[in-house]
Amino acid sequence: MSSNRVNPSAERPLSPGAVALMLMLCVSWGFNQIAVKLALPDIPPMLQAMIRSVGALPVLLLIARFRGVKIFERDGTLGAGLFAGLLFGIEFVLIFRGLLLTSASRAVVFLYTAPFFVALGSYQFLGERLRASQWGGLALSFAGVALAIGVPQPNVDANVLFGDLLIVGGGAMWAATTLIVKATPLLRAPPEKALGYQVALSIPILGLAAWLSGETITRVPGPLALSLMVYQAIWVVGLTFLIWFMLVRTYSASKLSAFTFITPLFGVVASYLIMHDTLTLAFGAAAVLVIAGLYLVNRPGPVVSELKVVANPTNL
Repeated sequence: MSSNRVNPSAERPLSPGAVALMLMLCVSWGFNQIAVKLALPDIPPMLQAMIRSVGALPVLLLIARFRGVKIFERDGTLGAGLFAGLLFGIEFVLIFRGLLLTSASRAVVFLYTAPFFVALGSYQFLGERLRASQWGGLALSFAGVALAIGVPQPNVDANVLFGDLLIVGGGAMWAATTLIVKATPLLRAPPEKALGYQVALSIPILGLAAWLSGETITRVPGPLALSLMVYQAIWVVGLTFLIWFMLVRTYSASKLSAFTFITPLFGVVASYLIMHDTLTLAFGAAAVLVIAGLYLVNRPGPVVSELKVVANPTNL
């Protein structure tokens, strides 16, 4: 393919169905941190993350088999896939440990600083140029995070702040995984295979973390915890990530990614309504700054050609 050839998907407008799917994905990802928090009383964090990956892997394998994808075929992606899987596992160690310490509303805002790190990494390592509005968005997001962490707030102590930092670290790992996928042969791999590497390798990593943490399940999880684990494993990891990959292959990645900035908004509102999280004026202002910044970073610019594919929203 010539480098000057325009990908038809870059010009294709999003259909009403695609818009509805993206809104569904954003709502699902916004609720995910709440699902983790609600299941914590019955299932400790590292075991919860490991069980989620164990449940998601068969779903990916079944979908791959149904679609005729050869998961185990040699295609030069093994090294990159293992590295991406290592980062994926570390990402969820940080996120699930952070959720023990901080609230779901704070977690969803801090986790979705990942596009901030993706934009900086793309500029530094992939040679992608940022528009002035994107630099402004990075500055707004950084200011929001600094405000949320740095301004004294009721019910926010050192443990909560440490949890916030762990979540930010998880967002950075998510971004690093995305950059690896974009810069390696994983970009050309089927979505089931690219995601399968990450889910499969995360199982031993999370199992080791659970063992080192001394986690055990002391009672049979209740119906709520079990249903939330099914939601996380089958729906979030097994299906929504694949739906995203398939949408990206059909439509403009930049147009789709512009929708993801509303995910923290859904998460904050859901945390307030379901978890009864306290939303202070300072945190509200911080959340607005982060969301506005993410919008500017993800807002599509003038399209000349679109040859890149935005990959790996995991682990939302």
